[in-house]
Amino acid sequence: MSDKCDLCLLGLIILSSLLTGTSGVNVFISSGENVSLSCNNALSDCKSTTWIYYRLIFLAGVELITLGIKNKDTERHERLSLKPDCSLNIKNVTEEDYGLYTCRQYVNGQKQGPDADVFLHVLHVSVSPSSSSSSSSSSSQTEISPGRSVTLSCQLYSFAGFSCDHWVSSVGVELLWVNQAGVDLKTDSRYQISSSSDQYRCIITLTTTLLNEDDNREWRCQLTHRNQVKTSVRYTVKYSAQADSTTAVNPSTQVIVISVAADAVLLLALLWLICRKRADNKRGTGDSAVKDENDHKGTYETCPFLPLQEPMIMMIQ
Repeated sequence: MSDKCDLCLLGLIILSSLLTGTSGVNVFISSGENVSLSCNNALSDCKSTTWIYYRLIFLAGVELITLGIKNKDTERHERLSLKPDCSLNIKNVTEEDYGLYTCRQYVNGQKQGPDADVFLHVLHVSVSPSSSSSSSSSSSQTEISPGRSVTLSCQLYSFAGFSCDHWVSSVGVELLWVNQAGVDLKTDSRYQISSSSDQYRCIITLTTTLLNEDDNREWRCQLTHRNQVKTSVRYTVKYSAQADSTTAVNPSTQVIVISVAADAVLLLALLWLICRKRADNKRGTGDSAVKDENDHKGTYETCPFLPLQEPMIMMIQ
């Protein structure tokens, strides 16, 4: 059978499992989370359990667990573990973990009963290279700045190879971009939302120009199956400290501060001239003057007009 026919057959198997619940279990998970894949054909203990992983239908499977023992030669062995009920636990799921997981039982080298298949579908969000300092990001926060255009790509990685339209029309699975209140962003003209597909991904993108008030705003890519939310990925806008300091300052506030400071300087200068004039008028009269012949041989006078906690003493040359 050709690779294309194999893929079609697998698609029918997954479609059957999604529609009827037979021929395997479908699990939808977001990247970064932990997941446990059930082994529905486990025997009395896990010494007979083997977990096999298939990324592509036309490639050979990789044994992750062999007769209850973890295979340390696999790239992700540190994130894998076998639970007491023989379920396969995967920590910190990535978009590379999508695929078919088969739980198989062997006794004395002989395969026992039917396989238990689990189809893992992974939801992942990345940021376009032009919108961030990094080419992509699986984190929920990225430092960006107001005034820039940002494009978020929500991707459903699946072994099925369905297009976005097929997911919706035949399976009832849909991807949506929603705000914090759960409102579909397609209803807001500020956001441009489009969808596309490739061999193993359904992709829905959100593009918008960031505003000052978007700092700490949350958007979610939400996956629903028959109108029930199965999983979602949150993305939080996080402006950098430099952007915050730039946008937080109001130009009119700067003008007011500068204006008030200038007025204060002029007022102090005017009061100093008044005090100086009074001192000149009183020079030699002895009124309110205190002589200090030891230090500067000049006349000092208190000036009560200046806005200080104590009257300022002005020196009369």
